[in-house]
Amino acid sequence: MNFIRATGSFLVIFCLGITAPLYAADNDSTGGTSKAVLVTGASSGIGLHIAETLAANGYFVFAGARKLEDIAALNKVPNVQGIRLDVTVQSEIDAAVATVRKSGKGLYGLVNNAGVLITGPSIEVDVENVKWLFDVNVFGVYRVTQAFAPLIIEGKGRIAMIGSIAGNIGIEFLGPYSMSMHAIEGYTDALASEMERFGVHVSVVAAGDYASNIWKNDIARAKAKEIVSPDSPYAEDYHRWIDFVASAEFGEPIAVADAVRDALSAEQPKRRYLVVPNAEEMAWVTSSAVRRLAELNGDHEFSYSTEELTNLIRSSIANESGIEPKAD
Repeated sequence: MNFIRATGSFLVIFCLGITAPLYAADNDSTGGTSKAVLVTGASSGIGLHIAETLAANGYFVFAGARKLEDIAALNKVPNVQGIRLDVTVQSEIDAAVATVRKSGKGLYGLVNNAGVLITGPSIEVDVENVKWLFDVNVFGVYRVTQAFAPLIIEGKGRIAMIGSIAGNIGIEFLGPYSMSMHAIEGYTDALASEMERFGVHVSVVAAGDYASNIWKNDIARAKAKEIVSPDSPYAEDYHRWIDFVASAEFGEPIAVADAVRDALSAEQPKRRYLVVPNAEEMAWVTSSAVRRLAELNGDHEFSYSTEELTNLIRSSIANESGIEPKAD
């Protein structure tokens, strides 16, 4: 299934860490020598894969989670310390900063993974729900990054945003979510420019369709007709879409965690990591980017010729890969 195509006007929590201060555990088996990383929304799904992958590869992970039982489970993972962290509550963010400082490990990496999903017809989704989505997906990332920036700067470290292919394209029934992910794309570029002077790299991982348990309750709500009203002009398409979501199968987000590891460890990390499970999604994202370029070039006095655009693309490919592309 296409994760971006398959969602509904329901609210889905993607690994959000919520509640009060911290739940600490002496769980460092590295002798205190590993680089420390904070992963928000680490209780399940992509966030848990990231936390486990980093912990297994020499990092000490402060893992944000919402429930006490999730924090307890995270504390059982070697080199992981569970933290109560709601990215919408400044006092909890401040408490997390204090705990990381008190640990004496510093902070080399910040992985902004916590996020939520609202989908449905853009002209029908309630504004209050959209505000909630932005409070987590955009302002939550902004709050956490501001709070931990001094520690990251001290360690000349790395920041990785977990975005989505929805941040590069606008999809039917994903208007609010796509808006928030486009914001993360823009924030990544601005932050990268501003942090460069401190020797800090910033990357965004645009993830495609991978396994998650986030659909269960919302698919049930959709099938109970609690999402789109029966008289909505979108009702038939929406419920056909929900049936498709319910029957879809996804692979584990191992590649997403690997991309994060590269963003934290590579000598020259990429600004963008596109991580998709198949060629179809790759074509979907890249063709959308090319179409947008063509639309922006448009028909005005400053338009580039086809040859000029081709040369710009070739130059960008060379700058990204370090390899001069072959001529046709």
